[in-house]
Amino acid sequence: MYLKKKSVWGWALYDWANSAFATTVMVAFFPVLFKGYFTQGQLATESTAKLGLFNALATLIVALLAPLLGAAADKGSRKKKFLASAAFLGALATAGLGLAHQGQWLLAGLFYMFGSAGFGASISFSDSLLNDIANEDEVHGVSALGYAMGYLGGGLLFALNLFMVAKPELFGLADQTAAVKASFVTVGIWWAIFSIPVLLWVDEPKQKSEPLMSSIKMAMRELKQTANAVRGQRSAFLFLLAYLVYNDGVGTSIKMAVDFGLSIGLDSTRLSLAILMVQFVGFPLTLLFGWLAKRFHPKTAIYICLAVYFCVTIWAVFMNTINEFFGMAAVIGCVQGGVQAISRSFYAQLIPSEKSGEFFGFFNMLGRFSGLLGPLCMAGIGLVTGNSRLGLLAVSCFFVVGAWMLSRVKVSASELRTAK
Repeated sequence: MYLKKKSVWGWALYDWANSAFATTVMVAFFPVLFKGYFTQGQLATESTAKLGLFNALATLIVALLAPLLGAAADKGSRKKKFLASAAFLGALATAGLGLAHQGQWLLAGLFYMFGSAGFGASISFSDSLLNDIANEDEVHGVSALGYAMGYLGGGLLFALNLFMVAKPELFGLADQTAAVKASFVTVGIWWAIFSIPVLLWVDEPKQKSEPLMSSIKMAMRELKQTANAVRGQRSAFLFLLAYLVYNDGVGTSIKMAVDFGLSIGLDSTRLSLAILMVQFVGFPLTLLFGWLAKRFHPKTAIYICLAVYFCVTIWAVFMNTINEFFGMAAVIGCVQGGVQAISRSFYAQLIPSEKSGEFFGFFNMLGRFSGLLGPLCMAGIGLVTGNSRLGLLAVSCFFVVGAWMLSRVKVSASELRTAK
């Protein structure tokens, strides 16, 4: 039973560690502080465009580096070393957000961009360890456990951070802005501390060691071969194309939800409470989707999630009240972890274990590219039309097209058991 494996818990605790960044920083507090403090005096559409740009730049950094570093990690058994480097860089940059002052949107944006890049890159190396700790019967449950732990860990720290903002004087802080900045520091510390178990408890399979620069040079020469290898795995390649599309909508909903709520005039405190609710709704539901993927077919679970996302996105176009935002957040919480966890484990079943680093490098490259168009669409359409709602119509299309492309992946349940 995988729940008895120390390596599984060490790996899952990395989701616990990095999800603090996703929840407190990326989804909740940074969009609020960026719009009301770092870009104070600017139009809402301008601040949204700048936030979308920093999200896109972070996405681009990871998308360009992930396949190269993933291949280099495979060659020198450096998955954990690269994971540690990316995680601690991200944690340091996140803590650095506490140093940015009012009006310093560029400095804050750069800290945020490097924190996001560290977050995305470290996940690439963490994902590539999945096949090292879980067999084919365990992979969906282990992947779901990781995301569930992420919801729980991110939610617990976020709850503390919300209390800090509500009662800053209890923590010796001057005001709510100081409390938000202090929250960024707590995220950096949390991220760094809970990254340690995966480094200590997960045994990475040893391969013949190559000097780092030699590994990188070899990886550069072999990127084309890796691309051909990915294309040669037809089911994995078709799945990646579908994932590229539908995950763009998922990533955009995560990164831009609070900014959208602020743009239509909703209260920032209640928006944050809605995000907190998502974490605790997501914890049990993510585990449920792990069971669904094993009981039925991973594609079935993903289809359910995409249908929910499409309906909620259309609903959000017409949303006017904070109660509607709460309802939307609750529904998203039911499927957000599920679609991410099952996508990861489904892909793990489609690829060769011995090349998991480079294959997951491509997975995360596309995952990062798939977070590029959505924020830019919302930012661009908002700037051109002066209406942030219209960008959501474009985002809803990603779910429809992604589901259609997923239908082209023809893999039976019996084939999944031998896909690796």
